[in-house]
Amino acid sequence: MNHMNLRSITIFPLAVLGLYACQSPSANNAAGQSDSMQKDQPDSGQKTRQNIATNGQPEMPKGSFAYDQAFIHRHDSGSIVLTSGDSKIILSPKYQAKVFTSTASGDSGQSFGWIHYKAFEGPEDAHMNAYGGENRLWLGPEGGKFSLFFPKGAKMEFTNWKTPAPFDTEPWQLTAKSMTGATLEKTMHLANYAGEQLDLSITRNIQILTRGGIDSLLKLDTDRTVHAVGYRTENTLINTGNKPWTEATGMPCLWLLDMFNPSAATTIIIPYRGHTTAKPATTDYFGEIPADRIRYQNNILFFRADGKHRGKLGVHPQRARPMAGSYDAVHGVLTVTLFDTDANAKFLNQEWNTAKPPFSGDAVNAYNDGPLGDGSQMGPFYELESVSPAALLGPGHSMVHRHSVFHFTGPEAALGRISQRLWGLSLDTVKKVF
Repeated sequence: MNHMNLRSITIFPLAVLGLYACQSPSANNAAGQSDSMQKDQPDSGQKTRQNIATNGQPEMPKGSFAYDQAFIHRHDSGSIVLTSGDSKIILSPKYQAKVFTSTASGDSGQSFGWIHYKAFEGPEDAHMNAYGGENRLWLGPEGGKFSLFFPKGAKMEFTNWKTPAPFDTEPWQLTAKSMTGATLEKTMHLANYAGEQLDLSITRNIQILTRGGIDSLLKLDTDRTVHAVGYRTENTLINTGNKPWTEATGMPCLWLLDMFNPSAATTIIIPYRGHTTAKPATTDYFGEIPADRIRYQNNILFFRADGKHRGKLGVHPQRARPMAGSYDAVHGVLTVTLFDTDANAKFLNQEWNTAKPPFSGDAVNAYNDGPLGDGSQMGPFYELESVSPAALLGPGHSMVHRHSVFHFTGPEAALGRISQRLWGLSLDTVKKVF
């Protein structure tokens, strides 16, 4: 997170690899968030009896899509639900074009995104307003000599850390909408740590996919015993200023973060490229991740996502694959993310210091929430993240970063066939990793 933030051959569908090749037509990570997080939500595996009633309809339990739809609509009357069969997603113009959550099984189905309910009440936080959301867009870098989160010359510590309002608290403009898609835009004027003004705009196009579209994209055999939801986000960044973004002035990057509910038996799955004995990931963003919480097997990184120990990792651009995922064995949910990546591009370092080279960042990140030193905790949740290359753009030029999210539920044997197809990996293997 921004927190505050097997087979010997892995199989990747050629269509997926081709579709998600990085597109940056005009141009040649993720450090920490705040330590001021407050615990408010029980473990996602617990049964919660709190209900919410809407428009005279029957009450739905917390954890259902209908509950979260009603909650978000109560705070954003302009919130949008995109639908394809029984699959649905909620997105919000008021809350920075976030996809708050999704379901594969209609209104009564499980709500997959993590929502920080308490963040919607009371005054705005001075540093970050963590509303949650299973797909949200930030701009980086968070730290480093081109940071967007610290004023020029300020010491990189929490007191001086502030999430820019355009992707923290300000609403975005809805410019197009249909039953299955929406487009939202935001103009931003940001200053970076180097003292440069960055004028830019973001266009975010979000489309829910049909079941046929999901199966076609992932090259899956259609299995009606499996429920699925999938959506694609296409995020376009434009330099609207009159100066080029260079290695001297600094530049932003697009940063997509997915927040999900953990369980006692959720495992993050991140395939990576081999061909070297070097360690494929940065594992000490918040102190070294304990050895019993991370594994490397046959070019797949496994990371425990139980929401009980705070840790973040990042996969180097030269090792990153355009896919990640997780399996929640408690609730029987297989999650897949697809995104653009480019092994030859420059990725911005996002750690809270200026000592590291500015282009030493990671391309793929994962975060597991856990208690802080004082025992407080914002979640629990876990995150899958992707980052675009540094936007070395001239005036009027643009770059695109695409990031898609899929959830599958159903018989474990059927979910296992999906895992085998995508990663050459049985779910029995996943469950025995930790």
